[in-house]
Amino acid sequence: MKLTKYGHACVRLEKDGRALVIDPGGFTEEDAALGADALLVTHEHPDHFDALRLRAALEANPAAELWTLRSVAERLSAAFPGRVHTVGEGDAFTAAGFDVEVHGQLHAVIHPDIERITNVGYFVDGTLFHPGDALTVPGRPVDTLMVPVMAPWSRVGDVIDYLREVSPRRAIDVHDALLTDLARPVYDRMLGPDGPGVGGAEHSRLAPGESVEL
Repeated sequence: MKLTKYGHACVRLEKDGRALVIDPGGFTEEDAALGADALLVTHEHPDHFDALRLRAALEANPAAELWTLRSVAERLSAAFPGRVHTVGEGDAFTAAGFDVEVHGQLHAVIHPDIERITNVGYFVDGTLFHPGDALTVPGRPVDTLMVPVMAPWSRVGDVIDYLREVSPRRAIDVHDALLTDLARPVYDRMLGPDGPGVGGAEHSRLAPGESVEL
């Protein structure tokens, strides 16, 4: 399986000539979702969900389908009948040849005065987990964790503890559009071998458009 990192929280997975794209939001390249056979969205915040990008992908490929939580599905299902599927924690499905499990229920706490919205994470082919905007522990071994490295709702200590708890073989940064170039070496050091320790996970980050074989 080939993983390509796009801007912010978006990743593209490819195998057997088919592509699955997760979270092509407003901080992501406009064409990131084009060519996808399956689309997954973790929640409704605009840095993860952009209706124009999703519509363009669904219109470009009449066979493409979208799996997401209810708040997003309700905005697109009428325009694409039968192609938009609502999912929640505990669901499992096959999308474009990828086996997907759904884990998690709520977005991480931003502030006690801000109401929490629904957020789901996706475990793909029993190897890669993308948690969206939450530090969800899927309760099973994770080979590759897409780790939300920097967000208004987290601090680096939370990320370190999350990596320790999930204990993936490899952690790759997502949710990084707000992380400046000046701060990146700090995070790399904290999450790398010179930091306080992240349970043995191999930490790395990919530039937008960069790929790795899983």
